[in-house]
Amino acid sequence: MSTNIHCAGISHTYRPAHGKTVFALDDVSLEVGEREFVALLGPSGCGKSTLLYMIGGFLPVEAGNLTVGGVPVTGPGPERGVVFQHFALFPWKSVRQNILYGLEKKNGLARAERELRAQHCIDLVHLTGFENAYPSQLSGGMKRRVAIARTLAVEPDILLMDEPFGALDAQTRELMHEELLSIMRRTPKTVVFITHDVREAVYLADKVAVMTARPGRIKEIVNIDKPACAGADFMHTQAYRDKVDYLWSLVRDEAIKAQGTRA
Repeated sequence: MSTNIHCAGISHTYRPAHGKTVFALDDVSLEVGEREFVALLGPSGCGKSTLLYMIGGFLPVEAGNLTVGGVPVTGPGPERGVVFQHFALFPWKSVRQNILYGLEKKNGLARAERELRAQHCIDLVHLTGFENAYPSQLSGGMKRRVAIARTLAVEPDILLMDEPFGALDAQTRELMHEELLSIMRRTPKTVVFITHDVREAVYLADKVAVMTARPGRIKEIVNIDKPACAGADFMHTQAYRDKVDYLWSLVRDEAIKAQGTRA
């Protein structure tokens, strides 16, 4: 099926039983093409995660139109895999068992096929040899690889990633950037990636959607226009620095507005 994502006039309001009503998104329109990597960038509280979870089918569409492959989103689906901000690994399960968990919920897969697919994903994220290790025995970067492998194992066509590298140290984060791009080259997917890091967005994405302070709207969509085989060398180019500077100027204004709103 087609994996293009179409958001038109999306709005969302949180109305807790106790507490303040929050107008999270207002008239958001966004197109994500098939096998395109789009980063959502904006200040804290601008609705990035809300939009991601609506695309994932975890939040209802209150206003507007949201489709994946031309089909309205009414709930989660196997074609959309989510990598959450927190690792969400089962501490009592090994690396292999954590990755097998999603496959065990998938109908029609024989045990041998599940095992082969799990091992393929372990190899893909370079965790070969750690199949029987438990999360407590892994570094933060290794835990993140397990989380990504678990999502890839069920073979989604779309990856929805909510600040997956935010909790990692700078060195591990850069290694994970290279790892993710390597995986995308081998198994191309449509990706929506949330980040607060302008440099991360420019390095990873094909285009960046900058969101305004709450209520979140799309302020501007910026194409990165980098060579397909750029790799880490792209970070040393003037084109990279120019995009980072330009995007930071957009985000900075919204971050200042967001601080004023919270004051």
